[in-house]
Amino acid sequence: MKLLIHQGRLVDPVGGIGGVMDILLEDGRVAVIGSDIREPDVQVLDARGLVVCAGLVDMHVHLRDPGLEYKETISTGTQAAAAGGFTSVACMPNTRPAVDCPEQIDYVRAKAARSCGVHVWPIGSVTVGEKGEVLTDFEALKRAGAVALSDDGMPVQNANLMRDALILAHRQELTVLSHCEDADMVKNYAVNEGRVSRKLRLPGRPAIAEEIMVARDAMLAEETGAAVHICHISTAKSVALVRRYKKKGVHITCETCPQYFSLTEEEILTKGAMARVNPPLRTRADVEAIIEGLKDGTIDAIATDHAPHSAEEKARPLTEAPSGMVGLETALAVTLTYLYHTGQMALSDILRKMTVNPACILRINKGRLAVGGEADVVIFDPDEVWTVDPSQFASKGRNTPFAGMELKGRVKYTIVNGQIVYRNT
Repeated sequence: MKLLIHQGRLVDPVGGIGGVMDILLEDGRVAVIGSDIREPDVQVLDARGLVVCAGLVDMHVHLRDPGLEYKETISTGTQAAAAGGFTSVACMPNTRPAVDCPEQIDYVRAKAARSCGVHVWPIGSVTVGEKGEVLTDFEALKRAGAVALSDDGMPVQNANLMRDALILAHRQELTVLSHCEDADMVKNYAVNEGRVSRKLRLPGRPAIAEEIMVARDAMLAEETGAAVHICHISTAKSVALVRRYKKKGVHITCETCPQYFSLTEEEILTKGAMARVNPPLRTRADVEAIIEGLKDGTIDAIATDHAPHSAEEKARPLTEAPSGMVGLETALAVTLTYLYHTGQMALSDILRKMTVNPACILRINKGRLAVGGEADVVIFDPDEVWTVDPSQFASKGRNTPFAGMELKGRVKYTIVNGQIVYRNT
């Protein structure tokens, strides 16, 4: 099959190619990139006025399958990914049972093969059952197809165990993705420790709980030489710590999520449990530091931490509701609204953090748009204004603090292996 993307504005953070271009896709590959391609017997996709780039890569999603399919399935999760412009997603292992053995990796891959076509990259758990007691068989997990390791949602509390994990992961050339919160400090508290928690008379999750773990894992990465990646970084001091260790040459990377550069803890006062996430929404000063970290390259990637929950769960009181929000279908628009349209970042810099950078951290050959490469493409209108309506989501999850918000930037087509898997025209 041949598909000609006609006269789109190509943004290529890797190759530096830009401007209005034609792109010919053939047999699942990028065949030609040029200014005026003429090809007979081809399906033409009119991309005039739209941005064309490599399909987005989300290195941090929760697909909830196996065991929690009432929240999300691999099928609905990948449909949500396609609607958000993501052609590759890496799914966290905190399912029931946890993805802690080759059989569970096989399960995820088999179900993904029957989904809408979006590439699903399983992440294996660091410890058996994510209990933080015994390490999994990293070699077996990698052989089965795991692209990284994480106990996300359940930080590895034991420093010695984390050190052993980094040493073994380094031998397997696997990155460890670390959820940095000291569990004893945060317990199951719902909000950031600060003005809002005091106003609500609730115990809070202090920023230091994140920062202590970031410092610990940065030091362990330096000592072991292993690759450690800090998930959903949210505080100013955490950004400063990563910046410091990067300057020392330590193999440390980090991600943040759209909510951490667009919303503050104040959102809890109006949105309640819909704004409850881990780590929690922080202060305006933290938001500004996150944006600065994105601009200066300290923060490598923008991920969603897509975490669907049922309507019943999120309807519980703030202190009893689970943490998390869906993000696959709003991430690009929130990012464009708060970083691009505000003049904070150039479009190519934003897309680098949503394509090639996360792919490189996971060591997968994705996030690039080049002749001969796989035809994974997203086409979006950076200027289209729309209102977030969760009832229209492909995801089972409707839990988002962005509901009813007006955003600027919308996905029009998502293409995987040369096939259109989503269109909004």
